[in-house]
Amino acid sequence: MSVLPPEVHTALTQLLQGLQSTDNAVRTQTEEQLNTEWVQQRPDMLLMGLAEQMQGSQDDGTRSFSAVLFRRIATRTSKDPATNENRETFLHLGNAQRTEIRSKLLQSHASETRPPVRNKIADAIAEVARQYTDEQVLGPDGSRDTWPDLLQALFQASQSPDVGMRESAFRILETTPGIIEKQHENVAYGVFEKGIRDESPEVRLATMAAFSSFFGSLTKKSQPKYYALIPDILNTLVPLKDSGNSELLSKALLAIIELAEVASKMFKGVFSQLVTLCISMIQEKELDSQARQNALELMATFADYNPTMCKKDPSYTSDMITQCLSLMTDVGEDDEDAEDWNAQEDMDFDESDQNHVAGEQTMDRLANKLGGSIILPPTFTWLPRMIASGSWRDRHAALMAISAISEGCAELMEGELDKVLDLVVPSLRDTHPRVRWAGCNALGQMSTDFKGTMQSKYHQTVLPALIPVLAAPEARVQSHAAAALVNFCEEAEKEILEPYLDTLLDHLMALLRSPKRFVQEQALSTIATVADSAESTFGKWYERLMPLLFNVLQQPNEREVRLLRAKAMECATLIALAVGKVQMGQDALTLVQALGNVQSGIVDEDDPQESYLLHCWGRMCRVLGQDFVPYLPAVMPPLMKLAQAKADIQLLDDEENVAQIEQEEGWELVPLKGKYIGIKTSTLDDKFMAVELITVYAQNLEAGFAPYVLDIMETVAIPGLAFFFHDPVRVASAKAVPQLLNSFKAAHGLNSQEYLNLWKSTIEKVLEVLETEPAIETLAEMYQCFYESVEVTGKDCLSNDHMAIFITSAESVLKDYQTRVNERLEEAKDREDGEEIGEEEEFAIEDDQTLLSDMNKAFHTIFKHQGQTFLPHWERLLNYYDLFVTNQDPTQRQWALCIFDDVLEFCGPASWHYHTHIVQPLIDGMRDDAPANRQAACYGAGVAAQKGGDAWADFANHSLPILFQVTQRPNARSEDDAFATENACASIAKILHFNSGKVQSVPEVIAHWIDTLPVVNDEEAAPYAYAFLGQLIEDQHPAVMAKASQCFIFVAQALEAETLQGATAQRAVGAARKLVQTAGLDANQLLGSLPPETQQTVRAFFG
Repeated sequence: MSVLPPEVHTALTQLLQGLQSTDNAVRTQTEEQLNTEWVQQRPDMLLMGLAEQMQGSQDDGTRSFSAVLFRRIATRTSKDPATNENRETFLHLGNAQRTEIRSKLLQSHASETRPPVRNKIADAIAEVARQYTDEQVLGPDGSRDTWPDLLQALFQASQSPDVGMRESAFRILETTPGIIEKQHENVAYGVFEKGIRDESPEVRLATMAAFSSFFGSLTKKSQPKYYALIPDILNTLVPLKDSGNSELLSKALLAIIELAEVASKMFKGVFSQLVTLCISMIQEKELDSQARQNALELMATFADYNPTMCKKDPSYTSDMITQCLSLMTDVGEDDEDAEDWNAQEDMDFDESDQNHVAGEQTMDRLANKLGGSIILPPTFTWLPRMIASGSWRDRHAALMAISAISEGCAELMEGELDKVLDLVVPSLRDTHPRVRWAGCNALGQMSTDFKGTMQSKYHQTVLPALIPVLAAPEARVQSHAAAALVNFCEEAEKEILEPYLDTLLDHLMALLRSPKRFVQEQALSTIATVADSAESTFGKWYERLMPLLFNVLQQPNEREVRLLRAKAMECATLIALAVGKVQMGQDALTLVQALGNVQSGIVDEDDPQESYLLHCWGRMCRVLGQDFVPYLPAVMPPLMKLAQAKADIQLLDDEENVAQIEQEEGWELVPLKGKYIGIKTSTLDDKFMAVELITVYAQNLEAGFAPYVLDIMETVAIPGLAFFFHDPVRVASAKAVPQLLNSFKAAHGLNSQEYLNLWKSTIEKVLEVLETEPAIETLAEMYQCFYESVEVTGKDCLSNDHMAIFITSAESVLKDYQTRVNERLEEAKDREDGEEIGEEEEFAIEDDQTLLSDMNKAFHTIFKHQGQTFLPHWERLLNYYDLFVTNQDPTQRQWALCIFDDVLEFCGPASWHYHTHIVQPLIDGMRDDAPANRQAACYGAGVAAQKGGDAWADFANHSLPILFQVTQRPNARSEDDAFATENACASIAKILHFNSGKVQSVPEVIAHWIDTLPVVNDEEAAPYAYAFLGQLIEDQHPAVMAKASQCFIFVAQALEAETLQGATAQRAVGAARKLVQTAGLDANQLLGSLPPETQQTVRAFFG
């Protein structure tokens, strides 16, 4: 029964007809009428009328369109005059109206017989239901309204004799699983169980999708009661596979993938059967590629989320490797001789939906998650046979497999590189171009994954084989060989490259004459990388190359050559960096002018030259130094335009708008309450690069850049710290602020009023973002911005208010950190033995560790410049330091120990006031099994002796036995433990030098201390240790004279390790010379016992 008068429905019918008109003018006019006369003036009547049209119209199209329009209007947002908050249109209605409309929606859904129309009504119901789960909607009595009738209606619909009705009920549940509350879970279990066993495949699939969505919304503690449904869920797969229904099978697999991502362990009891089933699907060539790939993806998901379960299964790894390799041979169908492949010039051609790509990507994931010891044996059972196969597809797959697994298996493969290269290098001479391409790909990937080793040990194997491939008859092979050389050369030292430069650059120069533009572009990129790595040794090629690059830059700016010109700019500026402005001479100014001409010629938004140009200007600034300052007036305006860009954001509540934005490049869609926010990321990427370039200018030009600092700080850097649409912009802004301060300080002086004004406004904003930054990773950058800014301004630059605000924000951060740690501990309790933490959690832990580290540096910097004035503020957090320093987490203990070290170092005897908080943690820390904590505690013991005065003398004396124990631990000189050991050595020296008043038997202690040398890793510890040794040599201390040869060797080892440098090294050399004279040592004989490189380094010091 209608609650609206007939004339309203007449007007509404005309409105609906106008909105669907094929006449653009009529449709536009009706849209205007919809907004002004209905949405703005009577939304209640509009939504009620649309609900009644869905229920009462005899026309299928009208009912369907009414549902679509209802959904669109109901979800529009506008300000609620009562609360001044944004709310969706449906929630602006009165309670009685909402209740009536909801009732009509459910009646329409229940009575609708046409499936397409019913689905549209279901979508409208789901949107309204979402509003009730997302928002706190109150009923007439003030309690929360959750639309209880909906769940009852859906449970009833799920039992309907009509297949379409059952399917529709589960579709709504999939969209809004939040309507199922805890008290409904037992009923929900039965509904899902029945739906999964439904006779209709479509209902079973809709149930699985709904269950997957619902399960993902549960807390971990609520999940186990639903594990029993897994056998039924898996039973849906077999008939779909047997019937060859690829489309439904793909959907079913997607639902199970979502479940595996949320709770992989729920499959533990059936995992072996699931592996067998999925492997059979991947093998089944009668299924379409998407279904086979989804089965592969399900198996790979278990490797991602539960590698232990995969490792324990007897057939998982070998079967997955076999199937991946098989899929990887599914390449080049109907293109046996690669004619079509050779003709393809679009290097960004999307092959992501191809079987061979799915196989490669899965091999990569398996290697990274399961590791080399699991992956390599079954893989190398196949690879030698495939490499030797008569089929080019087998050879291609084997090489691509090596590319895919090298990162994850790097640790084990690195020791067998000669054998791997024996398989790969011959492929560069293969008869088939795609195999040669794959060989280049493998060498390029290995050059990155085994960087250092590939370049230093195997350059004689790789480069003589790879360089000739640049002359291959196929353009794509030439280009890929050049790309592989980029990977090799960017990790190579100039000494390694120098013997190959002539032949390498001859070949690359030849590619610049290629008729294929993509080959020319790649050749330029490779030349640029070679120049960057070869540095000054590239100079002999300068005269031949630079005129060619200038020639490219002087060509007309036609669309098809823009990327080539951009690559030429990149190449020219990297060569400029390599050879320097002296060799460039007048060319440096010519190049800057050429860049200016390119900049003035850019008119199109999608011109690739614009982004390349930013980096090119930065390089030329580094090349020219202060000579670049005159070009700033031309360079800065377009740069500022990019840096000051606002976020381009659109709220999309129309499916057509969403679809349109999805087709455009440079946009990111963020779901929000049933709608999408479109963010134009291409604009933000440009903004980020512009802020980065500003930092380069400020860093390199210092005072020369000062005229631009105030404007940049006000309109770019400070607003950028709170630019929440794009994390990279905030990070770049945080890095820019200290450099801008430094530039302004260099021009005006630290104590000038101009600088002090800038500092005052800047530090207030920086402190503000320490309280407001939401992203953990970015918050660490903000702390870095803070301490680097304080470092620029120096002593006593923070007021009491500043320090108080800092402590308040630090306390908030520490509280949040503890919450995250506790949540992770709770989740860990639910993990089974062997179940590994997910990648997301690993990243979260890393982010937290980085945050604590940067907070530490902030505390350190404040103590360094504020000294004891910081103590009253610092002590507000004493309870946190106490909690952290006794925590089972070594990272937290280290954090607190480092802060106690700062109190000792920068507050001297005043630190004794806190000795009850500091002494025991330092003692425990020196005995800590975590090397980083021993290092921090040992350092603290030394600083207490050096800076703490008499108050700390007893502690220093009592620390000596523990410090000696640190140096005598098993593996004390191992890579992990060396820094702790060397800090203990340096701290013993500090105690003996600065605070030996309470030490008994000093000569005996000194004799033992000499045995704790050398210090060959820690550049901060070495000067203290060797200064004390030098003093002992000067005094001709008996302990030193008794071990003179040993002491000389210790000095030589530190010089070779470069832990002693500059004046400190010279003092050590002087002491060693004196030791040779006074002890009558034969220096040549002693040096002869050392490696040749050490001898060479040390002899250079001694002359």
